[in-house]
Amino acid sequence: MLHRGIFLTRLLKSEIIAKCRHVGHKMFKKYLLLTNVGISMSLSGAGDVFQQHYEIAQGDKQKWDSTRTAHMSISGLTVGVLCHYWYIYLDSRIPGRTFKAVTKKVLADQIICSPISISLIFVTLGILERADVKTVVDEIVQKGWRLYVAEWVIWPPAQVINFYMLPTRFRVLYDNTISLGYDIYTSYVKHEIPLEGDKVE
Repeated sequence: MLHRGIFLTRLLKSEIIAKCRHVGHKMFKKYLLLTNVGISMSLSGAGDVFQQHYEIAQGDKQKWDSTRTAHMSISGLTVGVLCHYWYIYLDSRIPGRTFKAVTKKVLADQIICSPISISLIFVTLGILERADVKTVVDEIVQKGWRLYVAEWVIWPPAQVINFYMLPTRFRVLYDNTISLGYDIYTSYVKHEIPLEGDKVE
C-alpha cells in the first residue's frame, strides 16, 4: 500500500499530468468556444457515420456518403455555437444549483432551446443541400417533432445531472457525450423518414 501511495503521488506530480492540466485549462477555459464546437462537430459526424454503416449493413445503402457526414458535422457546428452561448446565458439568468433553479433550467432548455436547436439543424442542412424554403419548413414541421419528442425522453433527466453537478464550461462536452445515440437518431430521421407526399421507392 505504501509503494502504491508513493507511485500515485509521483504520478500526480509528473510532467505528463501537468501537461494534461495545461491542455485541459486551455480547452475548457481559454478556448472553450472552439472546444465546444469541435466536440459538437465530431460527434454529429460520428452519429451519421454509425447510422450510415447500419444502413449499409441492412442493405439500404451501397456505400458511405461522405458529403452527408460532412453536412451533419456542419450542423453540429451551428448547434455547438448555439449551445455554448445558451448555457452561458442560462447560468447567468438562473444561477445556483437548488432544486428550483435546476428545474427552471431544465424547463427553459426544453421549451426554448430544444426547438431552436432542432430547427437550426434542418435550416443548416437545408442551406447545405440547397433545398427550397418549403422543403426546410416541411422537414421542421414533419420530422422536427419526432426529434422533439425524443428530446423529452432523453434530456430532462440528463440535464438535471448537467445543471446540478457540472460547471458551465463542461456542459456542451457532457451534452455531446450523452447525445451520440440521439445524433444517430437525428441522422435517421433526417435521411430515412420521407416527408408526407414524397414517393417511397
